[in-house]
Amino acid sequence: MPELGIWGEHARDYLLVVTIVTTLVFALPIYLAPLRWARLMGWRIPADPELTIYFGRCLGAFILIVEALMLRAALTGEGLLYTFQVIVAVAGLMTVVHIWGALQRIQPLLETLEIGMYAALLALTLLFWPL
Repeated sequence: MPELGIWGEHARDYLLVVTIVTTLVFALPIYLAPLRWARLMGWRIPADPELTIYFGRCLGAFILIVEALMLRAALTGEGLLYTFQVIVAVAGLMTVVHIWGALQRIQPLLETLEIGMYAALLALTLLFWPL
């Protein structure tokens, strides 16, 4: 794939932008207020939400780990290739998760629209792949 890494010299800048956006839009809201975030996304909240809150915070914690990897790589260059590999894995698997939910018709429209967002994240990550 000749396009792989065509913007690789800007890999760290790309990571910094992705880190800031995803931390503010996904990681912190899911970690700190999972039910509020879920309502904004269009999910119906169950009558007994404790498990939903628990899983939301667990997901938020893992997103924050990825955010920390991205921030370290963006600021220092340390672990840059590994971090890009993690982002490709996350973007690829999250694309599959959202396609699966769309096919089952079990998720709100905003979640289905995230298919495009994760596919774009995957493509951009490959274009900014460090050389």
